[in-house]
Amino acid sequence: MNNGDRTGLRLSGVTVRLGDGDAMVTALDDVDLTVAPGELVAVVGPSGAGKSSLLAVAGALTVPDQGTVTVDGRDLGGMTVKQRAEYRRDHIGFVFQSGNLIPALTAIEQLRLVAKLSRRRADGREPAGLLADVGMAHKAARRPHQLSGGERQRVGIARALLGRPSLLLVDEPTAALDRARSHDVVQLLARETKECDVATVMVTHDHDVLEHCDRVVETTDGRLSAG
Repeated sequence: MNNGDRTGLRLSGVTVRLGDGDAMVTALDDVDLTVAPGELVAVVGPSGAGKSSLLAVAGALTVPDQGTVTVDGRDLGGMTVKQRAEYRRDHIGFVFQSGNLIPALTAIEQLRLVAKLSRRRADGREPAGLLADVGMAHKAARRPHQLSGGERQRVGIARALLGRPSLLLVDEPTAALDRARSHDVVQLLARETKECDVATVMVTHDHDVLEHCDRVVETTDGRLSAG
């Protein structure tokens, strides 16, 4: 797929219910959200408001009870379990809290392993080049315990951008960082979002970094509104 074919993420009338019987809760309630290629959208809100469920349906980890989720026009809910897994592998990047790196591997090995296991498309970026882009080329041979929290997040971002994903989902990237490193990481996300023409959704409790985002939406009791 060429970048010109990208239309980004679209959630339309998405409802997600969790639990059974009297214990059932509506995690997402008739949610509409569009994120364009090259746009960084922050999702804020209290714990339990639906942020994690939003990432799960956008990342093809959960099928909504109602509504549709499309990435670049592909209906994720219409896929089989295997097709969704393959689509995640080839078209969706995930950035987790604290980088979620493998302790025994160096920074460059983190990227090489993911590239090998995921069989990323031929138009993907090279691991060494990606580390350079996020300012980590000089620490390519370091293992996670030899990196600061901000450096681990930079490696995690580089790893997620392998294969030029259409969608980047970021979960609390600054949770373990101080103020300066938090701004550095989100500025990096914003830059890479533009340069890679990827639709990026970032869940965060850190309101200090929202200035780097193109748009902010807020979750309240499973509903979305402009932040």
